[in-house]
Amino acid sequence: RSSDLANERFDTMEMRIAYRDIDLLGQMHNAAYLTLAEQALVAFWSHRPAVDGEPSFTMKRMECSFHKPLRYDDLASLRVEVDKIGMQTVGFAVRIEREGVLSARVEIVWTAYDREKSEEVTLPEPLRDWLYDFLP
Repeated sequence: RSSDLANERFDTMEMRIAYRDIDLLGQMHNAAYLTLAEQALVAFWSHRPAVDGEPSFTMKRMECSFHKPLRYDDLASLRVEVDKIGMQTVGFAVRIEREGVLSARVEIVWTAYDREKSEEVTLPEPLRDWLYDFLP
């Protein structure tokens, strides 16, 4: 529910777990963790600086480690961190917690891509500089 979204910092957000994301055991579906992480990453990414000729980004890898299940109506806190910065890739780690206890950690790697040339390209320097501020 969008009214449950708190954005005091753009690298951190809170989301209430919806009933549609719950399985028969009363726990959140595994795939829903990935959806939450993507939502947090999109919100984070929307604050990046404008870059002339910014490349497109494609998903290279997504991996989730599960720790403690979330349940219906839990308030999940999500924090986006930049995990690695390569020449053409950027790795993110999204921590999903409930009441300070780690529920899951999602690792996402994006590749900078030029659609017109159909090839990977180097990350623009201003974007790389911005990303460095979010390394742990």
